Amino acid sequence: MSDFARRLSAWQRTHGRHGLPWQGGRDPYRIWLSEIMLQQTQVETVIPYYARFLARFPDIASLAAAPVEDVMALWSGLGYYARARNLHRAAQQVVERHGGRFPASAAEIAELPGIGRSTAAAIAAFSRDERVAILDGNVKRVLCRYFGIEGFPGEKAVENRLWALAESLLPEQEIGVYIQAQMDLGATVCTRGRPGCNRCPLAEDCSARQQGRQTELPVARPKKAIPRREARFAVAMRGDGAVLVERRPPSGIWGGLLALPEIPAGLAEGDIAAWAADTLGVRSAAPQALAPLSHTFTHFILDIQPLRLPVEAELARARDDAALSWLPAAATAGAALPTPVRRILDALNAPDLFAS
Repeated sequence: MSDFARRLSAWQRTHGRHGLPWQGGRDPYRIWLSEIMLQQTQVETVIPYYARFLARFPDIASLAAAPVEDVMALWSGLGYYARARNLHRAAQQVVERHGGRFPASAAEIAELPGIGRSTAAAIAAFSRDERVAILDGNVKRVLCRYFGIEGFPGEKAVENRLWALAESLLPEQEIGVYIQAQMDLGATVCTRGRPGCNRCPLAEDCSARQQGRQTELPVARPKKAIPRREARFAVAMRGDGAVLVERRPPSGIWGGLLALPEIPAGLAEGDIAAWAADTLGVRSAAPQALAPLSHTFTHFILDIQPLRLPVEAELARARDDAALSWLPAAATAGAALPTPVRRILDALNAPDLFAS
């Protein structure tokens, strides 16, 4: 075992995380679920979602058999919704192609939708002790700092070097302990900001610490201006509090979720009532501006202007749109809504409802 792996594994046994809900077992389904939920999401956020998800879908068969709408509803608020759609598709593939048994090797696991090389390796290491390396964001940060690796880790040449290094450091035994140690060190000690070098088992000969470059390594992604987009959403609400929502297409922003109908760009405010009558099938009073809000996606920021359309009557629509449906006020809490849509609907009960 390399000195790097030995020190990390020893640190893990004493100082690593051991009481998380998905630890201590070998069930690949539970490990897979936790790994997908933890992608780009904090542990504290994931824990309640993980518990609710397992209560509803205790095994891969129940997940595969469920309507995707139920899966999306449980994922609502967790973000990065493609993860939920891929989770559902992967469960169905495991049932259809593997007889309901989760694939055994990292190579097979990586063939499932939504599972990359590093996630597949983590699942195989934790569930079956397969000797495979991982390379998530935490591991990249630890390796770049300890070995003084230059260049943005997202660049192919740098990433290939990191993969080769990660594989060369693998111990012969206790792979799960070592993999968890890498994750925990990056998440709790070798953090992006203010790393706790005084608590790090690798600090003595860490290149970044020796050179005082902890804030410089790993090299940050080259900065680009984040584009902004604008959208207006119709909040068509009946007197009983039900709001008109539409099921988003499976792909794209908020794929598969229930969202507010988007008002066409460039449509004059005076024409919105006519558009609502033709497209949404409602006659409404004049649009009322609600408080605007912004939502940050991975690659852009969406500036949202919600417009309330008090519904006076329901009309025949110009098109038969099965994606449109009325969401009762009492069903909002359990609906598969994107976070900004939920914020808009929650704000309807606030006293400062309208924008000044």
